[in-house]
Amino acid sequence: MTTKTDFTEEEWTRVVRAPLVAGMAVSLADPGGPIEATKESVASLKSATNPPSREQLLAEVALEVQAMAQERHNPLSGFKLAKDRPPGEQVLDELRGVHRIVADKATPEEQEAFGEWLVVAAQAAADAAKEGGFMGIGAERVSAGEREMLTSIRAAVAGDAPATG
Repeated sequence: MTTKTDFTEEEWTRVVRAPLVAGMAVSLADPGGPIEATKESVASLKSATNPPSREQLLAEVALEVQAMAQERHNPLSGFKLAKDRPPGEQVLDELRGVHRIVADKATPEEQEAFGEWLVVAAQAAADAAKEGGFMGIGAERVSAGEREMLTSIRAAVAGDAPATG
């Protein structure tokens, strides 16, 4: 059973924001307008506060995200994207880094559940808003760019993809 005390402050910050970073990755893969971005952000936040598993680590992360939301503190506030690299690469690198942190500290069951949770959060963001089309006509639920990012996220949280840059 892994808890917050098993992580350094920096590691814990990264673990807590990971479900939201996963949602951000999907948003960056095929940016829509402000309404789409808001829908995707809300879906990510809902997923971050409702883990699909009862593992202790996931429960603690969800409680932390809930507390931050109630305090109106953005869990992503310390996560900055550099201008010299593609944003998608940066968020995937962050998810790979968090995967390594969790792999080092958590049980195999928690690690698997955490990775699945990140995919669920990303999928929720992808499903939250239609992409393309005109006023919803001809739009698709999940765009090709989002599907590609979801595949990359699955690989990142499974430890299958090398770090970039």
